[in-house]
Amino acid sequence: MTTQLRIPTTISTEAQAVLRMIHARPPQPNPTPADTEGWALLAAAGASTDSETVETLAMATTGAVPSQVPVDLDDRTINGAKAIVGTPESWTSDDPRVLLNIHGGGFTFGGGATARRSTELMAANMGLRTWGMDYRQLPYDPFPTGLDDCMAVYRELLDHHAPEDIIVMGQSGGGNLSAALMLRACDEGLPLAAAVGLISPVVDFTFEGDTWYTNGEGTTPEMFIHMLDLYKGDYPADHPYISPLFGTYDDSFPPTIITAGTRDMLLSDAVRLHRKLVNAGVKTELHVWEAAPHGVFMGQAPEDREQLQQVKEFLLAQTK
Repeated sequence: MTTQLRIPTTISTEAQAVLRMIHARPPQPNPTPADTEGWALLAAAGASTDSETVETLAMATTGAVPSQVPVDLDDRTINGAKAIVGTPESWTSDDPRVLLNIHGGGFTFGGGATARRSTELMAANMGLRTWGMDYRQLPYDPFPTGLDDCMAVYRELLDHHAPEDIIVMGQSGGGNLSAALMLRACDEGLPLAAAVGLISPVVDFTFEGDTWYTNGEGTTPEMFIHMLDLYKGDYPADHPYISPLFGTYDDSFPPTIITAGTRDMLLSDAVRLHRKLVNAGVKTELHVWEAAPHGVFMGQAPEDREQLQQVKEFLLAQTK
């Protein structure tokens, strides 16, 4: 759906400004899987090191909000998987908790310089030592490469942390990978994390969710169809590691908080996964933000700070 919706006065002025910006930029579909040059240009745009672009993408792909808290960054490579370890100034060595943060960006954006900045912001926002993934992405590394990278880093964390001290969190595609990571960890007999945070996660790449078609604020299914074809390769779209909605859940799955917006095309993905977790006996909460498109308001509005605080409180409560 491409009908431009009204901008409500019931949300913050900052949120209203974000919606106006979205209205001014009509959504465009991704290149076809065979368009190598188009994908290369798209990936290059997402790999920009321009400070303003990096800052915008860092918040848009993680749910982070601005912060001036100093954070020390350390690059790590674990069996070929890249991660950035962010240690905020407020962290103390007697705190055993650790956050594994997996950025979004349509399995195409959010890596490199942006991953470093988003790790820095999330560590500052959460007050935890944070491992931010810089997983391999499209167009050159389709599924399951990015998930393999997340698994390698998760195994490394289990070697040094009790599972009850590990939190996994991701937005959009990062939410997809976060859920898939826990499903795969369970299948491989690994201990599961203490809690999972899924911010506007994409969990059904069969595109059957109602709001894929009713919510067109800044995005359309056509934007993602080519990306999915390139990402999944020869795997079926309903593979549980590609579409975690089709995974098998029981009450051993970690407590999970899920968020979305009323204008988010992934609202139905969030709602349907939440219902599946509820029916499986998983401790779970769903929070939906008024007039918010996919990714809420890109870290620019009070609503973003409120969302992050809600997620933080839920996640940290599971580690006590």
